This record gives sequence, structure tokens and C-alpha cells, in this order.
Amino acid sequence: MPTRMNIALSALTALAAAGLALAAPAGAAVQPSTPAQPRFLSAAELPPHPSSAWTADRVKDGVPDELKFCLGAALPGYDSRYREFRTDLDTGAVQLTIVVADDAKAKALAERLNKEIRSCPKRIEKADPKIKAEFKDYGKLAAEEGAHVYGLHTETSYGATDINLLSVGRDGHAVTVVEWGQMGDFTDAPVKAFKKTTTTAVNKLY
Repeated sequence: MPTRMNIALSALTALAAAGLALAAPAGAAVQPSTPAQPRFLSAAELPPHPSSAWTADRVKDGVPDELKFCLGAALPGYDSRYREFRTDLDTGAVQLTIVVADDAKAKALAERLNKEIRSCPKRIEKADPKIKAEFKDYGKLAAEEGAHVYGLHTETSYGATDINLLSVGRDGHAVTVVEWGQMGDFTDAPVKAFKKTTTTAVNKLY
């Protein structure tokens, strides 16, 4: 990923825990098809960058490094997939998607992820006293079973500053997290465009 959040959360990632169909025989009954996997955002669905196009990596299994510090405690035991996005400059993004057994478990996971994001600023400052973390709650979105958008600004004692937008959304038994970040502060955050991206991400789950 580009060097967004590089001074703050990328350094803190080291503090997080490191780890977070067979063919049927002839004559066998036809089994129901495997449910379709949730779809991911495309590069064109990210908040527009003023001077660089977005590019998208392939979808991978696991949890991206940039989400491990804030969300890692909530994720062990889940099968997850993610897609990273980047521009030619210092802006990047990632989408993480988790499918669980039923709607109730997905609701509980979404609630836990929201809680982890809200508590992340205090954990950042506790982990590294040289970093000051500020948090904003940008509210809920009416997308499928709901979504919530947050802002997280980090600044080091030597002046490096990064702004990140994060969201959690759910549709049925699928939960998705979207994160966008670059160097800057809250005035540099494309909140309106990120809310649109989040709504699209949730609507594309199924």
C-alpha cells in the first residue's frame, strides 16, 4: 500500500498479534450450488482522487496489515477476504469482507467491529505515547442492514499526520469493512464520497 498511515498505524501493526469442491462421482445426486461470494468494490467506486486514478489488486484471503491493529482482536476464527487499492500518490484503501453462518452472528460481528474502531484511538495512544489520535463519528448509513462511518486522524510528536476513514456495513450474514487513508487531517477527508463508496460496498455484498 502507499505510505498512508505509515507513521502511525503501520508502525503499530507490529504490536498486533501476528496471526490473526470435490467433483461428484458418476450417478451421484446433483448438490445445490455453492452460494455466490460477496462482490468487492471496483477501483472506479472509490472516492475520486484529484490527480491520480485508482488501481485495484486481486482479492486475497486473510486480513490486510493496515486493519490488524484496530480490528485484529475481533477477527480470529473468521474466514475473511480483502482487496487493496492504491493511487500513484500517497492515498490508498482496502475492503475486508467476512461471511459468517447466519444473520445473528453477522450482526454481533458488526457490533464488535464498530466497538473496536471506536476504541482504537485510545489504544493507539497507549501503544505509542508519541502519537496523538483523534476520532470522529460520521454516523449511520441506510444501506441494507446498516453501515457506520468513522474518521481517525493520527499525528506524531515530530509532525507526521495521517487521516483515515473507516466504515462497517452488513447485508445478511456478510460484513464488510472499508478503509481509506492518506497523509493529512480531517479537512482532507472526502467524507461524502466515502459514504457513497461504503453504501456501494454494502449493496454489492449480495
